[in-house]
This record gives sequence, C-alpha cells and structure tokens, in this order.
Amino acid sequence: MGPAALRFQIEVKNGGLGKRKVAVPRFAWGCDRIAVGKSMRRKGEPIVPFPLAREGGRGYWHCMISRVACLLASVVMFSACEEKKEVTVTETRALTTKDEAPKLFATSDERFRDAKPSPVKGEVPQGWLSLPPSQFRLLNYRFGESGMGEVWVSLASGTVLDNANRWFRQFGVEQLDAAALAKLPKVPIADTTGVWVTAAGDYAGGMGAPPKPGFGLAGVVATVKGQILTVKMIGPKAEVEAAKPVLEGFAKSLHLVD
Repeated sequence: MGPAALRFQIEVKNGGLGKRKVAVPRFAWGCDRIAVGKSMRRKGEPIVPFPLAREGGRGYWHCMISRVACLLASVVMFSACEEKKEVTVTETRALTTKDEAPKLFATSDERFRDAKPSPVKGEVPQGWLSLPPSQFRLLNYRFGESGMGEVWVSLASGTVLDNANRWFRQFGVEQLDAAALAKLPKVPIADTTGVWVTAAGDYAGGMGAPPKPGFGLAGVVATVKGQILTVKMIGPKAEVEAAKPVLEGFAKSLHLVD
C-alpha cells in the first residue's frame, strides 16, 4: 500500500448517539522519518513522493502542522452533523405592563406619555397628523400637502409680549412694545382671549437650522390660569394662510386640565 493510500482513524462524537471511528487521509505520511530521495531512505522503505527535511527542521514542523490541521478539521466537520433537538421552555416570569394587550385607537397621551395626561386638551382638526409630544411640545401636529407645516401647543415662560417678540425675531420682524401688542387682533383660546400673531418671510427656527424662505407664521399667545399658553403654526406661506381659520377653531377648543 503506497503512502497516498494510507489512512488513520479518529473517534468523534456522533450527535450524542455514541462514538464512531472515521478514516481520515494521512496526507503527510513520512513526516517523522528522514527521507530525502532514494539515497537516504532505509532498505525496504517506500519512496517518499516529495523531499522532507530532517526531524526538527522546518519541513518536519510544516508536516506536523498539516497533520494537526487535518485532524481538527475532521473533528469539527463530524461534530457539526449533530441532530437538532426539540427545546421545551419551562421557565416563567411575572407579567409586566409591557405584556398588556395593545389598545386600538389610543391617543398620543396614552401611546407616548406613559399614561401621564397632557395638561392641555383640544379637538384635533381633520387632516392634521398627530405626532409624539416632546419636552416643549405638549401637543404636536403636521398639516398641509407639502408635509412641512407644523402646529404645536406649549406652556411657556415669560410674558405674552416676550413670546410674541421671540416669534417675530425668528422672521426678522420689528419688535413690539406694550402699546403695539395691545393693538394686535384677539382670538378666543382656552375660555379666554389671546393675541393673534402673524408674520411671513425667512423663518429661522434656531438650533443651528438654516433659514427657510417663503414661510409663514400664525399663532396665539395668551395668559391662562397664570401660565403662558402658546399655539404656533409654521409652514409654507400659502398653506399657513389657508389654514388660519382652522387654527382659530383649534385654539378655541383648547383647555387646561387639572
């Protein structure tokens, strides 16, 4: 039997069914011998098909590495053939609030506020898209065909004049004094009246955002139960102009809850 036909056997696990012996080719036969051509082989020893260095040399260790790699590859190959077993889960845990069945047609407060109600309520106009509230937006909406129109409701600090002038600064409009503020139109909001603020031009919302040309503003600022309540609409000028009557109706529907 020539060197290429020699085999050796290893034992591998057979999918948990016991062990079996597997024949693996002995690729590096003769690596533990001194064999360099016919002149150096012993009498009766077969001819090695390729020259090898003496034991301890570079060629010897290359052959030994080949043997180890072959052995490891065979073990990995046959170990991967294990049959998949059915797994039965028997552990249990206590139910949490996340395990509750989802509620259909939930409001924004119920979905995004962890059951904490908003201090401001109102009737959402048809066509407005409700968005999750944020730190400064108690109620948050989108409107208009462009998708760029925004409406939000906030409880702000300062005074009515402070907030009106802050909006005007975002459009580069001249600031008002108390006398000019008193001349602004009044609209109903939350069982009281507030000033109606409008502007148009390049809108610079702050926070490093670039100005948005051709935008419009409409909103209401009022003092309600000792707090500053604001309703602000921002978007393309034409869409804001068309939505002003809807915004007035929405502001009238607002009220604070205890």
